[in-house]
Amino acid sequence: MNIVLIGYMGSGKSLIGRGLADKMKLNYLDLDDFIEIQEKKSIKKIFDDQGEIYFRKKESLYLKEVLDTYENTIISLGGGTPCFAGNLETVINKENTKSLYLQTSLEELTKRLFAERNKRPLISHIATSNELKDFVRKHLFERSFYYNQADYKVITDQKNKDQISEEVIALLF
Repeated sequence: MNIVLIGYMGSGKSLIGRGLADKMKLNYLDLDDFIEIQEKKSIKKIFDDQGEIYFRKKESLYLKEVLDTYENTIISLGGGTPCFAGNLETVINKENTKSLYLQTSLEELTKRLFAERNKRPLISHIATSNELKDFVRKHLFERSFYYNQADYKVITDQKNKDQISEEVIALLF
């Protein structure tokens, strides 16, 4: 079985995904990392050079490739992946694949992301915590429709990675 983690940036998809893979003795794949390897450039560079439409088309193709090729893998998607090109339907309709939404509150996301915003091109231009909160609020409003269609949901606030991993394992098995 593949387990696909979805959620907003900063929700812990990569951190939890790696931890789950270790605990469950599964492989781990971050779709953004996979795209960067295949395209031989960073996501930021892809956006800068070819634009978002090109990126979203490639993202969709690589998602299908990963789901068709990999087994017994925890797969972390980019925060926007489920919201474009029928990607969520691809995940939901794939046999032996479960989707899991790591739901994190606006306040927690703002706190986590503000500290690391310089490492994230999408939000590196944002100067204040309040501006970031407004930015995240807008995205969460737009994306929650997609995120909430996941097979499972785990709220991540006030939980460490081990608590979240244990909750995920209990939901899945």
